Amino acid sequence: MTELEQLFGACNIVAMVGWLLLVVVPHYRTPRLVAAVVIPLLLATVYLVLIATSFFGAEGGFGSLQDVARLFEQPVLLLAGWVHYLAFDLFIGAWETRDARRAGVPHLMVVPCLILTFMLGPIGLLAYLALRAWRAHDLDLVSS
Repeated sequence: MTELEQLFGACNIVAMVGWLLLVVVPHYRTPRLVAAVVIPLLLATVYLVLIATSFFGAEGGFGSLQDVARLFEQPVLLLAGWVHYLAFDLFIGAWETRDARRAGVPHLMVVPCLILTFMLGPIGLLAYLALRAWRAHDLDLVSS
């Protein structure tokens, strides 16, 4: 197993711990802090190191789809892209959890959105925002 594969596995495990904390114990301060801040910052640091050591001078870029494909043909930059997804998706999941708590959305209703955010990123965010909109409308109907 190469170092990159080991780092890939370690980042996946760390991100999975964050997701489990968000799903299982979202109402406790320390797990919430770990999932919402500590793990995304750790993943962001890994991303920074990968980018700082490998991005500049690499083939490809962001100017066209072909350039992006060429950029991600390099395993270290493919890993950097993956870590980018892990960090941002977890950060969004943590935001969904905090926002739901502030808005009074029951956690069990948020869990499917968290799973979607974990698996499919923007689709989970879209589902959460739809849930929030539906709940806000539902709350307006109840209060009038």
